[in-house]
Order: sequence, then structure tokens, then C-alpha cells
Amino acid sequence: AQFLPPSLLIIFALVLYLPSLVSPFTSLSKIPSSLASKRLLLPSSSVPPSDALVDSFQLLASPSDDQLGAMNGDSKDDDLTELKQEEIRLLSLLTSVRSRKLKNLQKKPLRIAVLGFGRFGQFISKEFSKTASVVAVSRSDYSKEAAALGAEYYSLDDFSSALSSGVDVLVISTSILSFSSTVQKLLPALRSLPPTDCPLVVDVCSVKSHPSRVLLSSLPPSCDILSTHPMFGPDSGKHSWSGLNFVYEKTRLAGVVASLPGRKPSGDHAYSVDRAERFLSIWEEAGCNMVPMSCDDHDRAAANSQFVTHLVGRVLGRQGLKPTPIDTKGFESVLQLIGSTGSDSFDLFYGLYKYNANSHDTILKLKQALLEVETQLREKERVDVNAPGFGGDAGLLWFEG
Repeated sequence: AQFLPPSLLIIFALVLYLPSLVSPFTSLSKIPSSLASKRLLLPSSSVPPSDALVDSFQLLASPSDDQLGAMNGDSKDDDLTELKQEEIRLLSLLTSVRSRKLKNLQKKPLRIAVLGFGRFGQFISKEFSKTASVVAVSRSDYSKEAAALGAEYYSLDDFSSALSSGVDVLVISTSILSFSSTVQKLLPALRSLPPTDCPLVVDVCSVKSHPSRVLLSSLPPSCDILSTHPMFGPDSGKHSWSGLNFVYEKTRLAGVVASLPGRKPSGDHAYSVDRAERFLSIWEEAGCNMVPMSCDDHDRAAANSQFVTHLVGRVLGRQGLKPTPIDTKGFESVLQLIGSTGSDSFDLFYGLYKYNANSHDTILKLKQALLEVETQLREKERVDVNAPGFGGDAGLLWFEG
């Protein structure tokens, strides 16, 4: 055996110990991005997956240095034809697992209540309805819109009836400005439920730490909490969700709080985890790039990405910029930014500012950056004024002013 190349030794070991599997040792870069970017979940069922199947995915997720060498083609004895065959077998395995996962989801569909059935609520409900039953709950009458999606409709005043119909997941899709007051209105109905009937409560706000604190401090302990932020909306995700970021934190499952590690689960931990994974799988199967992240880390990142985008777009929008006959591609992008940020309500923008403690610092940094650029220009102009051959009055007027 010592004369066999490392890649063949690995395959030989698999044949001996993992007869039910094909060799997973192929370069992940050879897997189509639509599959490689997936967070592969083993189907939830009463029969646990084989250790061999689990080991194979762990190996793909955390290969050793030697395995990485084999996967990246460092072995001199690798044959392209054999590598292609391994690629085909691995893709076949991935396809098989995904098929089993979908059947599992369809066999036990979730019942999801979407509270706040406006434009965004309808947008996500359309995708939910492919693998789950949807219950629409709203203050305004959206019964026709709900019927068009095959969803049941309940008025917010009749929220307790919606809950009593048997809800696995409650998605709160309201403005961040009204989030806290909305949760307070839901509490009597949620507290009246037996602990085993409490739904998984999910928020989809653009800010995460504030709604997470509200839910943790208000909801009954038996309610699981999932904090999420789909980093897209009805406009950016109207054609496809493939490759779009979906940020989430398992804030509390079976009494275990993400920010307070070390606690022992209470209640049916396996059921809580399974229900959360089934909900997350809807976004996975839609092609989202799943990003696990704490609420605090999300808000720090969002202040320097989402909020600064809205901030710059609105500042430029105040200048009244319009298309010209000589627009560059860069300026066209500026106009697109103004249009996309301006199409969102100012309440959304204000919510990003008010409920993210990092946003004010972002504004200060932008002011400081503008001042530094202006200072640099003025300094350059001062040098030009004193240089031989300087001409024109425009610079002098600005410099002296």
C-alpha cells in the first residue's frame, strides 16, 4: 500500500469503511457556486442520518491539510478523467441529499403566520407558500391579497384566533418604529397559550439588537426567537433570491439564549431546533446566502454598509442631481443609488438611525471624511496659487472664501 498515491489510499479507506458513500474528495471550487454556497442541512427525521454521511459532510467542511492537497490537485497521479468522475459522484450525492431534504420539508410543512401583510409581508409570503401554509395577519384589510396567495386572513384584532388555529412560526413584519408597541399587543394572546403551543417568533427588521432585546424581555420563556434580516426586498429580490444575503441569529431556542452560552435547554430542544431549521431551509432552498451572525455584529456591520448607503443616497438626493446629456457610467450609478434609497420611506431610514447605536458614529465619520477631502483640496489649491503660472480666479475665490 505504501506505493499507492495518497488520493487512492483515501478512496481505498472509503471503500472499506464507507461502502454506502462515494468519495467526497474533490475540489470544492469545482462544485457549481449554487451548490457550494449552500449550507447543507441533513434532513430532520425520526431516523438519524448515518455516521458515514455525517462524517463525509464534516470532512467537506473541515478537510485536513493532506486532504486539501488532494482536493486541490497537488497529487502528481491525479487524472482529469478520474477527477471529473469524482465530481459527478459528489454532485449526485449532493442532489440526493437535497432531494431528501425537500421531501422532508414537504412531508411536514410549517404553518407560518405573517403579521404585517404589507408589501414586504406579501413578498416573503409568496415564497413561504411554496412549502408552507401561510396565515396573513394585519391591521388593514388584506383579505383579497391573502386569498390571491392561497393564504388565510385574520384581522390583527382577531390575532388570538389566528394563534389558536395552530401556528408553528410567527413572522413579525412591521416597521421598526412600531415593533415594540406591536409586540406588546400580541402578548396577551401569546401568554394564554400552553407552553408547548408557543410558536417560533421571527423578526425581519433591518436593525437587529433592538428587536432582539424587545422579544427577549417581553415574550413568554417558552417562545423560541429567531432574529433575521433578509438583505433584500421586493425590488432587489423580485426576480430571484439566489445569492442574496440572509442574516440570522438563533436568539433563543428551548430556553438557550445565544448571548448567554452555557445554559441547559429546557423543554423539547430537538423540536425547537428542528422547527427553526425548517424555517431557515425555506430561505436556503430559495437560494439565499445564509449568514449566521450575532445581532450586535450585524448592527455594527449594517451601520457601515446599509445605513451609510441610505445616508449617502439621501444626501446626494438633496442636491437635486438629474441626468445630463454627457453622463458617465459612474454618474448613472449615483442616480440609481439616489433612486433606490429615495424609494424607501423616510421612516425606514429614520429607524436605521434611531435603533442602531452605531449609526450616529457613521454620520460623524462621513462628516469628518468630507472635511478631510475638502482640506486636502484647499491645501493643494494653496500650493497651486503660489506656484508659477497659476491662472484663473475660480480657485482663488474658493481658497479665500
